[in-house]
Amino acid sequence: MKTGITRRSFLKQSSLVIAVTAFSSPLRLFNVSPVKAASELPFKPHAFLEIATDDTITVWVGQTNLGQGTHTGIPMVIADELDAVWEKVQVKMALAAEPFKSPVWHEQSTGGSSSIRHRWNLLRETGAAARQMLVEAAAEQWGISKKKCVTKDGKVMHPDGRSITYGQLTEAAGKRPVPENPSLKNPKDYRIIGTPRERMDIPDKVMGKTVYGTDFTLPGMCIAVVARPPHYGASYQSYDEKAAMAVKGMVKVVPLENRIAVCAETTYAAMQGRDALNIKWSKGSLPDMDDAYLDRVYSEHLEKQGAIAKNEGDVKTALAKAATTLEQSYKINYISHAQVEPINCTASVEKEQCRIWAPTQGATTFQMVAAKLTGLPVEKVEVNILPAGGGFGLRGEASHVTDAVLLSKVLKRPVKVMYTREDDFANDYFRPASQCRIKAGLDKDGRLVGWSHKVAAPSVWARVMPKMVKNGVCPDAVSGVWDMPYSIPNLLVNYVMVNLPIPVGFWRSVGFSVNALAVESFMDELAHAAGKDPVQFRLAHMEKGSRPYNILSLLAEKGGWNRPVPNGRARGVAVNSCFESFAAHMAEVSVGNKGRIKVHKMVCALDCGTAVYPDAIRAQAEGGVVMGLSTAFHERIRFENGGVKTANYDDYPLLTMSEVPEIEVHIAKSNLKAGGVGEPVVPSVAPAVANAVFKATGVRLRELPLKRDMLIKG
Repeated sequence: MKTGITRRSFLKQSSLVIAVTAFSSPLRLFNVSPVKAASELPFKPHAFLEIATDDTITVWVGQTNLGQGTHTGIPMVIADELDAVWEKVQVKMALAAEPFKSPVWHEQSTGGSSSIRHRWNLLRETGAAARQMLVEAAAEQWGISKKKCVTKDGKVMHPDGRSITYGQLTEAAGKRPVPENPSLKNPKDYRIIGTPRERMDIPDKVMGKTVYGTDFTLPGMCIAVVARPPHYGASYQSYDEKAAMAVKGMVKVVPLENRIAVCAETTYAAMQGRDALNIKWSKGSLPDMDDAYLDRVYSEHLEKQGAIAKNEGDVKTALAKAATTLEQSYKINYISHAQVEPINCTASVEKEQCRIWAPTQGATTFQMVAAKLTGLPVEKVEVNILPAGGGFGLRGEASHVTDAVLLSKVLKRPVKVMYTREDDFANDYFRPASQCRIKAGLDKDGRLVGWSHKVAAPSVWARVMPKMVKNGVCPDAVSGVWDMPYSIPNLLVNYVMVNLPIPVGFWRSVGFSVNALAVESFMDELAHAAGKDPVQFRLAHMEKGSRPYNILSLLAEKGGWNRPVPNGRARGVAVNSCFESFAAHMAEVSVGNKGRIKVHKMVCALDCGTAVYPDAIRAQAEGGVVMGLSTAFHERIRFENGGVKTANYDDYPLLTMSEVPEIEVHIAKSNLKAGGVGEPVVPSVAPAVANAVFKATGVRLRELPLKRDMLIKG
């Protein structure tokens, strides 16, 4: 463990403010109530929704609370179609279960900005079906046609002014069949969707009542930390079990396949025990791998033929006939998820049941992994989904649940596996590095006639789900390239898979966040070569009136693209489309004599279809800017001796509060299906800054993080 960074120094460097409240309360995932009479049973037309006799409405959410606002947004959709009283609505976290799986992916996961967009119709139909059943129950009680009844504020209204509350109708409504195709509201009649609401999860978080995985405890539980190889492909050669067991509080040392688990009564004892093991490791599969080695590997792969991901028109002929051609290369380095809450998982394996508590983005994955390890049926594996202190894709990985389940089987008691911060950095599934080369041609009028784009990058899907890689092409590695929002008559996209022992995984906005720098920087370079305004050049290559065309136009209007820039500053733009949404950013920057880039203002325009929860959308957009700037200026994982060199936040700096600019967010008005939010607001941040820097200095920065030393004036 690295000890050069202390808690105090971390807090000082990160400009982080933490409020701490001491509390003592059990974790309650479900309300446990006494057996009730039939008339007191809740009305539950769907796993998502429950209406009690006291008019309380409970919305069960199967998606992890990552701080993204979903635990308020999902109830808003259901409550609006239900015509509920918002103050009567509460939200609870569900277990891993079949009804909560995505209708698209057929698994219960939280990622890809899918929580609402994958369930848009399902959530509305859940509320609408319940409303219809309540109306039918009231109409039958009154002996009138249901067409004469209306709903308002949690009541069914009689034409003469009488009303019955939903709570009073629960028993009768519960006896009715659930309609398959209930009538949905016209968007003009929404009363809750699209309105300001207080986040349901904030009060408990502010008061310190929220129980994260790190906080979670069980009677008889022990803590485990795992010693993993410091070099990829390494294995342990020897270790001192006796020295480890001499540490006070130690329970057991458990050798696993290529790692050693140390179990103790406390986290501190487990960490001391791990240190005392004094493990001797082999050199690993690539002992000479470091940053320079990786640069060479990527450069060499960029010279290979690769697989054709997309081939439209005749690029070779188009480039040969072009009036102007331009060719450039771009480089993206590995970055970490760097989430605040370290990875953790608690498991209790019993004779006929396995229970798991974890802040997981992959509930179904955890359930399947545990079932395989224990030999239990899936339905006997209970996955309790805890709130997460950040995820960004990493918490869908299952290595820690594997360890927790295996160790609980061995020790026959509950075990919590805890990572230290150093464990997090050394064993992350990083956002892939990438190098690409683009060549494009313009005709005499400055219009794009051809674009050839080669990407050399690892494949996330090759590890996670190999069948997604077809004909040698990983769709994630070329996302944002083969589906860029531009109309180009001749387009060729090649992909060269880079196979290294460095594990890569999904990171917020996945491949789009990697490829946006190249695509949007090169569009700016082409605009400059054509002598065109960067915004007008982009618009000229989009379908007029399309969603990307409209969102870029909105950005230009709201950001004042055509207004004078303050003295000493310059503006740059970038646009992207992903996860059924469209986003664009405008950066306003200045550059000092020592190459210091200051971002004064970032304007974000977002078209995410129906804006269910505008407050959360703005917060996500602001967070996307902060995260995008952090990766643009600071974040990079370093490698040496065949493993990860970066150990903690002191050598993995993040954006500080003093670097956060003024952020302005504009949400496009739309009644279309709700699209993603958390992912689309990241990719175009960094290229907007890079393009503004070029406007200010005439220097192109083609690598992330941005190499600001190139801006230093001699």
